[in-house]
Amino acid sequence: MRRHEFEPGKLIIGLVLVGGGLAYLAAAAGRWRFPAFALLPALVGGLCLAGATSSVGFLIRRHRAARARGPVERR
Repeated sequence: MRRHEFEPGKLIIGLVLVGGGLAYLAAAAGRWRFPAFALLPALVGGLCLAGATSSVGFLIRRHRAARARGPVERR
C-alpha cells in the first residue's frame, strides 16, 4: 500500500463537519435544542482553522524539502 502525506487540515475539517452533522442529528431527534443559526459560526470557524492548519503544514513541508536539498549556491 502506498503511503501518503498526513494532512491535518483535512482531519480538522472532517471532525468539524462530523460534529456539525451530529449536532443537527441530535437536534432532529429532540435530544439537544439550539438555534439553527448557532452552528454556522462554528462551521465557518472550523473551515478557517482547517485552512490555517493546511497552510502551516504546506510551509513546513516546503521548508523540510528545501533543507533536504541542501544549501543553494549563490554566484
